Amino acid sequence: MRKAIETLKNIWRIEDLRQRILITILFVAIYRFGSYVVLPGINPSMLTQLHKQTSEGLLALLNMFSGGAFSNASIFALGIMPYISASIVIQLLGIAVPYFQKMQREGESGRRKMNQYTRYLTILILFVQAPSYLLNLKMQAGPSLNASLDWTLFMITSTMILAAGSMFILWLGERITDKGIGNGISFIILIGIIARLPQSFSQELISRVTEKTGGLVMFLIEIIVLLVVIAGAILLVQGTRKIPVQYAKRIVGNKQYGGARQYIPLKVNAAGVMPIIFAQAIMFIPITFMGFSNKSHASSFLHAFTDHTSFWYNFVFAVLIILFTYFYTAITINPTQMAEDMKRNNGFIPGIKPGKRTAEYIDDIMSRITLPGSFFLALVAIMPAFAGVFGVKTAFAQFFGGTSLLILVGVVLDTLQQVESHLLMRHYDGLLKSGRIKGRSGVAAY
Repeated sequence: MRKAIETLKNIWRIEDLRQRILITILFVAIYRFGSYVVLPGINPSMLTQLHKQTSEGLLALLNMFSGGAFSNASIFALGIMPYISASIVIQLLGIAVPYFQKMQREGESGRRKMNQYTRYLTILILFVQAPSYLLNLKMQAGPSLNASLDWTLFMITSTMILAAGSMFILWLGERITDKGIGNGISFIILIGIIARLPQSFSQELISRVTEKTGGLVMFLIEIIVLLVVIAGAILLVQGTRKIPVQYAKRIVGNKQYGGARQYIPLKVNAAGVMPIIFAQAIMFIPITFMGFSNKSHASSFLHAFTDHTSFWYNFVFAVLIILFTYFYTAITINPTQMAEDMKRNNGFIPGIKPGKRTAEYIDDIMSRITLPGSFFLALVAIMPAFAGVFGVKTAFAQFFGGTSLLILVGVVLDTLQQVESHLLMRHYDGLLKSGRIKGRSGVAAY
């Protein structure tokens, strides 16, 4: 306890870190406030049917990502997921389309252009999702609409408000990245998930105690299983495979450099939580284009992809996660660049010829460790479906794995890594007595 209090004091003493934390809290407060600002013309007390609709199924997950804004008919109802979907499309175009490949090679200017295209595509997606959301709102919460409301005018103005709300969330996320702590976009998603945790926890406890479905004993078993899954998720995020690198001795002037053996830590899951975020964004597409409320009129095939407990939904979800893990690892880790850097610094992997053979060796190691990492990531992602089979309520089951748990673990570790970096840079003790906190980058914070 004394160690924790001293660490908090050290954090507060560092002016830059203190300002970043306060700015992050301010932006998070703005985001949470906006989640309760209802669209003009909506009576919030008449949204009971919408709350019921978003209490289970895929819409419950979508509502969790928006921090409850979806069920509140808020100006932030569509959340940050349209931007995530646009990012997926642009990154895939960066592999398949020569024009975007050229932009990727242009460095910072190319990155700015791709970010701009991502924003344009986000707006297009929003102008598809917003009318679909409003039509669902009309079906589910018709009495909440003002009787004298001009529906056409309401559709136009509310579509613009929803689009502006999502773009404002994107702006908040970018400001958190620049001036706050952690990755802003991931942090925004994290806040939405955490906002739903207390309610989900209390509902599950009340259900176990009052509905005679196992009582406190069953609830304690759930908590133990949850802690085990969290521990597994942490190991997945932090697990590494170290490759030994020997550096040749160099004498420059009167000083000797190199000669010592070092290690390159390769992540078991180098892609972090991005594959699961990307896969989840794609799994939201059917319900968007089918219409949020038209599940009863959908074919059995489409209905399976709007039920997050169905076999086909979880099978496709797992396959997408595995594919995106390899995809994101490929664009994150460049074995050729690593081999060139080692060669330039007179380094080599013992028993492996420098240059092309080293790049092939690193690529082979990455492929072998990414395979089990991607399968375990997929397993954790579909854990909520298994939790539902054992009677865990939908809202609480989402924390037994899936996108919510992995985002929570990954973003928290990344944020703590940044805090520890600030502490160690100013010669304060880190957050832990031994070792370093490792985030999704896989590199210890120094």
